[in-house]
Amino acid sequence: MEKKKDLLEKGALVQRDGQTYAIVPHISGGLCTPAMLRTIADVSEKYNAAAIKLTSAARVAIVGLKEEDIDNVWKELELSPGAAVGLCVRSIKFCPGTTFCKMGKQDAVGLGMKLDELYHGTKMPSKFKIGVSGCRNACAESWIKDLGLIGEKKGWKVLAGGNAASKPMIASLIADSLDTDEALALIGRIVERYQQHPKAVRLGAVIEEVGLEQFKKDVGVA
Repeated sequence: MEKKKDLLEKGALVQRDGQTYAIVPHISGGLCTPAMLRTIADVSEKYNAAAIKLTSAARVAIVGLKEEDIDNVWKELELSPGAAVGLCVRSIKFCPGTTFCKMGKQDAVGLGMKLDELYHGTKMPSKFKIGVSGCRNACAESWIKDLGLIGEKKGWKVLAGGNAASKPMIASLIADSLDTDEALALIGRIVERYQQHPKAVRLGAVIEEVGLEQFKKDVGVA
């Protein structure tokens, strides 16, 4: 048990064969440099990784590592483990927004990076996924995230309670036309409200239990 805990703390996830491990370096929003990619490729090759997997959450998983190599792999990558599993805020998924995309209405990259800084790895009653989309196309899948944001001309639309798990749910609209500071303040209240919940359930189940209107009142939305 101690060995398993130690490996999890190192960000090492045992694979299907029960012998090898995968690690998931934290790369905020999937934004990386050519040098970072070269290092990941070189280290993966050096330690005979079975594969490099680009995940649906814009992460890079290095798969098929030997247990005895894990410490050296992390040392040579010079990256920290991402929150890939557990009851916490997972990596924040965000689209290119106004930084790169002609369709962008709001700065999804800026807000996504800020949310990553504030919440990545934060303990929660259950897994917690965040998607930040710069326009209504919702490329970050904001409607099926525990917390979703969608950029519009007038500001941010804030959604809560979505997921694509065993009991899929579409998120509920909590507020719209918020500027970035207002959106961040509301997100803080949503996170705080959810952290108070005593059961290990997704945010959508909490909203379903108390009712949408009551939940909106709880987070300061009239």
